[in-house]
Amino acid sequence: MLDKAKPSLASFFEGTNPTPPVHLGTRYDRSGNFLLEPGNTVVSHLVPGSRSEAAVIEVRERIRAMPDADRLAFTPISSLHMTLFQGIIEYRRRLPFWPADVPLDASIDDMTRLYLERLQHFEGKGAFRIKAIGVTPNGLTVAGASAEDDRILRLWRDALSVPFGYRHPDHDTYVFHITFAYQIRRLADERVSAWQDLFDECLAFLDREAPVIELRPPAFCSFKDMEHFEELLVLE
Repeated sequence: MLDKAKPSLASFFEGTNPTPPVHLGTRYDRSGNFLLEPGNTVVSHLVPGSRSEAAVIEVRERIRAMPDADRLAFTPISSLHMTLFQGIIEYRRRLPFWPADVPLDASIDDMTRLYLERLQHFEGKGAFRIKAIGVTPNGLTVAGASAEDDRILRLWRDALSVPFGYRHPDHDTYVFHITFAYQIRRLADERVSAWQDLFDECLAFLDREAPVIELRPPAFCSFKDMEHFEELLVLE
């Protein structure tokens, strides 16, 4: 059955990835409860009330309706966003995920205040549009709606790396996404076809109903866990 899974889905199934999910126990527990994991980030939230938001929520609900969706911990609809640039987070206090000019034991609140100061005069790199290019148990894989949008997204990331003081190892290859859920347990191998069919149907649905996913302007946000991202400064 696993030979029917697309390569992008192999890591979600027991037979091809028996290792425990990487964030289990720090970001969320086995009951699907989200744990304290403070940090900051730059994200674009979905546009409330938009047609594309409704389509994205519909896909999320279709995933939740799967009989084995209890293997997933779902974030609230209100938290849906695309991460543009990853800030710092409590359980990743090491280089190059932390600015080299700031002590690794600095508090998260102090880091958020520091970044707010550094971003006060930040100049955005322009508007961009995104589209869904894949669906997984975690949510949507997205990309620029055009080559020009892709270029602008990369310009934003390059520019933000300056005030944040680092570039992650995947800085140039970062895969943009909109998270719906995190895996508590890997999916059973015999369920590959059912999940693959669902994801194919969902991607076709998004192509029809939301060829462009509308986003709010990027904002610097703080968070205590994965359930809410508080916008502190809109970057335009």
